[in-house]
Amino acid sequence: MSEAESPLEPFKRAMTATMRALAEDEELEVSFGPGAPSVRGNRMRVPLPTIGCTETEINSVRGVGDQFALRLRHHDDALHARYTPQGGPAQEMFEWIEDARIASIGSMRMEGVAQNLDARLETQCQQAAFDTITAETEAPLSVAVGLLVRQELTGRELPPSAENVVRFWRDHIEAHAGEHIRALKDKVTDQAEFAMMCRSIIADLGLAADFDDQPEGENNQDEIETMDESENSETDFSPEDVMLDDESMADENADGDATMVEMDADMDMDESGAEADPDEAPVPMPDEAGRIAVDINYQAYCQDFDEMIRAEELCDAEEMARLRQLLDQQLVSLQHTTSKLANRLQRKLMAKQNRTWEFDLEEGVLDAARLTQVVVDPVNPLAYKQEKEMNFRDTVVTLLIDSSGSMRGRSITIAAMCADILGRTLERCSVRVEILGFTTRAWRGGQSREKWINDGKPSNPGRLNDLRHIVYKAADDTWARTRRNLGLMMREELLKENIDGEALIWAHNRIVTRTEQRKILMVISDGLPVDNSTLLVNPSNYLEQHLKYAIDMIENYSPVQLVAIGIGHDVTHHYMRAVTITDAEQLGGAMTEQLADLFDVKT
Repeated sequence: MSEAESPLEPFKRAMTATMRALAEDEELEVSFGPGAPSVRGNRMRVPLPTIGCTETEINSVRGVGDQFALRLRHHDDALHARYTPQGGPAQEMFEWIEDARIASIGSMRMEGVAQNLDARLETQCQQAAFDTITAETEAPLSVAVGLLVRQELTGRELPPSAENVVRFWRDHIEAHAGEHIRALKDKVTDQAEFAMMCRSIIADLGLAADFDDQPEGENNQDEIETMDESENSETDFSPEDVMLDDESMADENADGDATMVEMDADMDMDESGAEADPDEAPVPMPDEAGRIAVDINYQAYCQDFDEMIRAEELCDAEEMARLRQLLDQQLVSLQHTTSKLANRLQRKLMAKQNRTWEFDLEEGVLDAARLTQVVVDPVNPLAYKQEKEMNFRDTVVTLLIDSSGSMRGRSITIAAMCADILGRTLERCSVRVEILGFTTRAWRGGQSREKWINDGKPSNPGRLNDLRHIVYKAADDTWARTRRNLGLMMREELLKENIDGEALIWAHNRIVTRTEQRKILMVISDGLPVDNSTLLVNPSNYLEQHLKYAIDMIENYSPVQLVAIGIGHDVTHHYMRAVTITDAEQLGGAMTEQLADLFDVKT
């Protein structure tokens, strides 16, 4: 190692070589950097261990690389999407079981890889606070099934934090699906057969209602092989992504078209209750101020624990300053790119605000540019000019940012940077800006869920988590006063689950009552709403249907212009005006283009 070489360089080279060998792809591009690990095509970004970290931490980072490489080699995205249940706990369970299959292939062949994958799993479970679970109601069944399958396939003991999830459900799973789980061993190398067996396990556990129709041609392997294998989904392997919000593995069908959860009204329902048919009741119209009411087919079990809170109240001043400094450090690396985007938007907006003048008038403001003609020839009359009225409409823009666990890492960092750049740019253009965020106060249900349990678990309770809606910057706040609030997005423990429909209505009702002539609401999200505590005891598309209602009301009954940007998730099937980006670093350009297009609309 040369004197100038970082101590981490040998680690990078060794890890890159190992990943290429596991993936059997010499062209695999591996990069290292901060934030959540991600994969797009044959390009992977993995974290780096800190100098002086423990052996367990090093193995965990290696486990990320091994997990990615094994998935690239042994997993077919198109085939996976063909068999995946759509939404809810069934999809989550299917993802965990498939992860177990991939992990077992590597673990059975290489002891070192097995140790790395175990370390990675323990890190994931600790970050998701599975090691602190003390009751069955806190342990997600979907995760427990995936972990138990992993133990069965690998023959290895689960790490302590993973075992803490399984122990609450082991007897139940064994009693209902033990036979099918043991049969998986013979199907590990055949992904299609394995997937069909997974669906049997999900049905054994009472979640068959979450299935779409049976995959067509499921036994025709030749037909499966003709599917487009070029689809490359972007996957962030943070624990929240995989366990709670992961839409990236199943949001596209074999042709690359986003699939939606559409439940038939007359389908068989499980004990969680029947699907509500939105056509059975009249749609509530906005009130006189334009505010939208919550859909009558949707309810929250308890709203006493919800909160709408300003960012500065969630963090002390010293911590907020540290987080803002961290965000500023991230801004340096993208300063050139974001400045170009901001300047382009500013030029477009300022061009619309420039006042024009009428010349050669008999009265008005003296035209100084014509004075030289009067001096040269006094016979020339004095010329006057008058400013024309400005046609640019008074505008307010709301940025509503998904602050859920799946945004952890690079996605939320880029979102914070873009909000910072756009906030400053729009304010320079006399456009008022509001920056909001939405998440929940707890994982897997909060005090609302506890109240529901204490009340005897009534059926169809509705939303079972405590909302947290965050105001980073109100429209009337000055930028100087609130700029440091955006640093709060860098606080990872803030990011939990996402209930998009209520957040969208909340943001809309804030902006629609303002006096500005033009109102723009921009939503930045990386997936559909996910809250396990709600979805486990309600219809599996309960949150998604409410999101569709909120979108429909805004797009068809409100003066607010709505635009959505999906990060790694196709949102064009939900929003009329939307764009999907495959990398968080494209967010700044997408936001700028969408805003510029909106200002170009002739109204």
